[in-house]
Amino acid sequence: MKTLPDRVEGVLFDLDGTLLDSAPDLYAALARQCAEEGVAPPDFAPVREVVSRGSRAILRCAFGDRGEAAVEALVPRYLALYEQAVAEDTHAFDGVEALLAALERRGIRWGVVTNKPGFLTDPLLARIGWAARASAVVSGDTLPVKKPDPAPVRLACDTAGIDPSRSLFVGDDRRDVQAGAAAGLYTVAVRWGYLDGGDPDTWQADAVIDHPAQLLRLLALEVSA
Repeated sequence: MKTLPDRVEGVLFDLDGTLLDSAPDLYAALARQCAEEGVAPPDFAPVREVVSRGSRAILRCAFGDRGEAAVEALVPRYLALYEQAVAEDTHAFDGVEALLAALERRGIRWGVVTNKPGFLTDPLLARIGWAARASAVVSGDTLPVKKPDPAPVRLACDTAGIDPSRSLFVGDDRRDVQAGAAAGLYTVAVRWGYLDGGDPDTWQADAVIDHPAQLLRLLALEVSA
């Protein structure tokens, strides 16, 4: 495991399940599609757990019994329904705004590396009010590869102008830890996210935290000015 850099230049974050609780809107889009298809929507809990795996995993919660070809055919409509209300009930997790503000006050650049496609990432960040604040945004279709490949993380470091060896990657999925570590960043797994049914303590992250305030303490940052 890595040692925390003595002078941190940047912090990169996964988006869904790390910075933002977007599961309510993702579930609402699924419920609307279930209504169109004439089937009962699944419970929220199993859908929330697989959010990090993307639209196909979400759709399988309701339509998995139809087979993979049918699920694939439902993807465009699902994404269209989600795009219509991409930030209706999505909100930052408790403590995230204070964390981002503290990073900004200290001059530590922060950015987003997500597997979410850009046509959804960009309007979501704009409506949340973060588009102009993030020093880098790399979406799932920015490059031909996505996390756990380290290339998107490296691109975010280049875009933000930060040294990977002096930066952190924070996420709620094993793929975040894998991508961040392979790119040379100090990795932090969070327990408050969707987790994809996994246990963050088994992901070999350099640190595991329960709340954004713990990252503030890790970096010796104050919550308020």
